[in-house]
Amino acid sequence: MISQADLDRFYEGLLTDVRVRGGTCAIAGGMACVQYGVAQSTKDCDVLCSVEALSTLLDVIAESNFLGARGSYRGHLTAPLDRRWLAGGWTSHFEWQAADAKPHLDVFGVAPRASTNWSQGISGLLAGMHTVAEMKRTDRGKDWPFASALGTRLIADGDLNGWLHIFEVETLEALFETVPLPDEMVAKRPALQLLCDRDPRLRAAVFGEMTFWQELDRQCIRLHEAAVRKYMLAVKRDPDADVPDLRTQHAVRLRHAEALLPRCPILDYGIERLIEDAKQSASQLLAPGILEWLPNITEHFDGLRCERANLTKEA
Repeated sequence: MISQADLDRFYEGLLTDVRVRGGTCAIAGGMACVQYGVAQSTKDCDVLCSVEALSTLLDVIAESNFLGARGSYRGHLTAPLDRRWLAGGWTSHFEWQAADAKPHLDVFGVAPRASTNWSQGISGLLAGMHTVAEMKRTDRGKDWPFASALGTRLIADGDLNGWLHIFEVETLEALFETVPLPDEMVAKRPALQLLCDRDPRLRAAVFGEMTFWQELDRQCIRLHEAAVRKYMLAVKRDPDADVPDLRTQHAVRLRHAEALLPRCPILDYGIERLIEDAKQSASQLLAPGILEWLPNITEHFDGLRCERANLTKEA
């Protein structure tokens, strides 16, 4: 029987190989939460990979072997592992169809919802807790306790950025009694001013933050679902899409992506427009005025802007 340790070693081996070849990459998601001690187990692995190293990662996956199974693309929705799309916020999905276990690898070129450059905060093979916590601001309720746990862990380690990630009001109030809350953190997260003032609106403001981020994530998902449909149907119809050879699978997806897959649906739609849509959606679930305590959301899209600017320069 394959253990969690076996899966961890396999995933870590992939990243180590990429790094040996000069690429920048890091483990994020549930596996990082496990390593940071705020989750118990996960079968999948989320990986952040610099867009310059994506071709190296593709080589590593093509050469990999898990219990006799070779790496392959997972499904027809996945974008090709190519910088033109991963720099635009798409994700590539891979699997190894072994008899006893099926490792899943999800690859990001840009850390979703991250407000800082993820490559600057790497700890060993792991993305920094700050990045992992921001990536956990999803539409899934089960992800939010991990964001709060990572925030608490950051503060325990002396990193006051943890104040930005705790969405449990009781934890915030307890920490406020013993841990300094710098003005810098309050400026980055205005809802913390309510904590400083012992204002009873704090609970509603924190709930409003979570509701907004969930709605924003849903808006992003809808954009990508609409943008991927024609590409997905073309890949699904292609007789070579599911052949055993990963290189052939990649060529198929690349060919159809070049014709049918928009490179960055979020920037095409417009960041301000997207944020306003999420606010409108969230406001239907919240008391009036609650969204006034939101932080600066636009900085969480700087990674997409930066990668598009880099691609434009290179072109």
